Amino acid sequence: MKFDKSQLLIYVVTDRAWTGKMSLCEQVEAALKGGATMVQMREKGLTNDTVQDYLEEARSLRALTERYKVPLIIDDNIKLALLCGADGVHVGQNDMDAGLARQLLGPDKILGVTAKTVEQALKAQSQGADYLGSGAVFGTSTKKDARPMTMEQLQAICASVKIPVVAIGGICLDNIEKLQGSGVAGAAIVSGIFAAEDIEGTTRALRQKMERII
Repeated sequence: MKFDKSQLLIYVVTDRAWTGKMSLCEQVEAALKGGATMVQMREKGLTNDTVQDYLEEARSLRALTERYKVPLIIDDNIKLALLCGADGVHVGQNDMDAGLARQLLGPDKILGVTAKTVEQALKAQSQGADYLGSGAVFGTSTKKDARPMTMEQLQAICASVKIPVVAIGGICLDNIEKLQGSGVAGAAIVSGIFAAEDIEGTTRALRQKMERII
């Protein structure tokens, strides 16, 4: 699937911590019905030894996202991404080097890279990243070691690169409008969607707010 920055508008990131009444696939489908524009499968316990365990679920998500014509990104595992036919991979600063990730993925897959500084942003861009993920903009409950990022830092990152930036970290209905003027192309959201009682309705409301401020 060809990458377009509009696909970053409402970028949902899975988190098994919020499953219970619904399965992961059911939650993702609810978000897609509400207008999610990109899906990242994030499994932090994933190693090369457990790829097989998650492959079936990754393939189910792949089928689901194809049906809704939305890209599927795998967090930090190129092997799993290639096996399930995902559209791309997202790598963090402590994961695989972005240049190597691009080499292994080839030119046609989407590559996202976490960037917390202008220096990291420029390096990721030069290594072939299609977009950057920057945060944590409002703090976060899903990453214990994530440091909050100021709006000034986020604006500086957005202004320093030609590729689009998606904000991440504690984004929800109450604060998403604070991203106005930052220069981001979208919001990556975890618990702000998947911890909601009404995932579909919340996603729809988040998308409407984001469309107004971009």
